Amino acid sequence: MGIVYAAELRPSKIELMAAWLPKQEWFDGGEPVRLGSFRFDDPAGEVGIETHLVGAGGRVYQVPLTYRGAPLEGAGEFLVGTLEHSVLGRRWVYDATADPVYTAELAAALLAAKPQVEEIQEVDGRIETLPHTARIFSTGTPDAGLPDARFGLPATAAGITRIQADGVVLAVLRVLELARAGQDDAGYLAALTATWSGQESPVLVATAAHA
Repeated sequence: MGIVYAAELRPSKIELMAAWLPKQEWFDGGEPVRLGSFRFDDPAGEVGIETHLVGAGGRVYQVPLTYRGAPLEGAGEFLVGTLEHSVLGRRWVYDATADPVYTAELAAALLAAKPQVEEIQEVDGRIETLPHTARIFSTGTPDAGLPDARFGLPATAAGITRIQADGVVLAVLRVLELARAGQDDAGYLAALTATWSGQESPVLVATAAHA
């Protein structure tokens, strides 16, 4: 379960992304609007892992972020920014593709079909499960083996970020191809697709392949 706090964020997540996205070579411009998001779970309970699906300029982008209570060593160039969380305090926000917690959970979602987190929130003294704003689907299998080695730093080209370890390459699509929705994803070890409000046909968001 992922706890979502009824908290004030300064700046907001979309404000952070609006400042960061124009610096990315794969972003074509426009005012970003959040379309939906999904979360993975950090088994240690320390790092927040949230993938945002953002619309801007007629395109849809995938922006995975991690939220940490302290800087991530060696990842300064991947820092999106910092925000003040009214419950948790200062949070360091990173492009998640450079965060080992995210890459491990992405590998588990892709290869072993580990599900996205159910999000809960306390409302008037009651714990409520929040509705998903995006849903993911994996072609992986629960008995699949996972890479043992630590993933390396990401490399991005032509709108795809690739991360490699232990003979496996994870590919995170930054620019989503809505026209390919519903097509098969043969040729990969596993593929991850997503749907969100207004996009009912699954769209490819990430793949795993042999290095």
